[in-house]
Amino acid sequence: MALDPDHCMLECGDSLAVLKTIDPGVFRCCVTSPPYWGLRDYGCKGQLGIELTPEAYVAKMVEVFREVRRVLTDDGSLWLNLGDCYCTVPHGPAGANSSDPKAPGARERHGSQASRLPQPNLKHKDLVGIPWMVAFALRTDGWYLRNDIVWEKPNAMPSSVTDRATRSHEYLFHFTKSDRYYYDYEASQEPAVGKNIHDLTGPGCSAPGQTPQTGSRKGRKNEAAGRTVVEFQDRWDAGEHSPMRNRRSVWTICTEPYKGAHYAVMPTKLVEPCVLAGSAVGDIVLDPFYGTGTVGVVALRHGRNFVGIDLDPRNLKLAEERIGGAT
Repeated sequence: MALDPDHCMLECGDSLAVLKTIDPGVFRCCVTSPPYWGLRDYGCKGQLGIELTPEAYVAKMVEVFREVRRVLTDDGSLWLNLGDCYCTVPHGPAGANSSDPKAPGARERHGSQASRLPQPNLKHKDLVGIPWMVAFALRTDGWYLRNDIVWEKPNAMPSSVTDRATRSHEYLFHFTKSDRYYYDYEASQEPAVGKNIHDLTGPGCSAPGQTPQTGSRKGRKNEAAGRTVVEFQDRWDAGEHSPMRNRRSVWTICTEPYKGAHYAVMPTKLVEPCVLAGSAVGDIVLDPFYGTGTVGVVALRHGRNFVGIDLDPRNLKLAEERIGGAT
């Protein structure tokens, strides 16, 4: 399938099947968040996330993103958001391990809670490590793994656990098709909040306003560091500094509810840096797990077009309404 670069498109269907119909080298940027393993049953035949083992889920992800790599330009990027889960094998009736879908506890095997299955390499309460399993598998398959970005959620869902820290982060991985790729450094910068002379202080450095130590080899290093701090302070006071800096690898972004969706959606502020860094105005951005359309909203907002693929027609109906409201 050849795509018109001047138009957007929503396609209802299996991501892998739809991707195989698209011509190679169409997209410069893909931003997506697939269904997480063991989290939810969306009630769609052929959906991702309810595989019986983490390994089966990872294998399916490799297959899908191999096609994503094919349809990317040689300088293209993939931004992949994934969350993790715990192995929570129930301490219930023997039926929980039965292959009979009607047996007690069989929902753990056939429904939304795939992470509750007894696993050969996992113990009860183990953190599964799904994001890194997928990341390493994609790297082995040929992707370049360029960044692991931690999405910190200040408003994360509270947890009642008392034997570990409450999880309040997810991962966003930046993959590239080649070792040389498009990356708009300036468009993806962040405000340099807190960037001041204290960034140049630390062990062996003098704090601002203090006289550098002298007399020893260590003292001479401190004196040089102190002069650097003073010179930086002079430049800062003269306004010779940038209000922006290279984006760091921890992004503090609140989750965003969306009316009409019964599950969490990707926040626009999580998608924006990916679209800005990984594509230029006029490019087409791909999301093979489109959901309610955050990627499309952000793409249009910044002068890009998009292609969204989703298995659930209900999602695409919400996405159409959301796109209409955004435009």
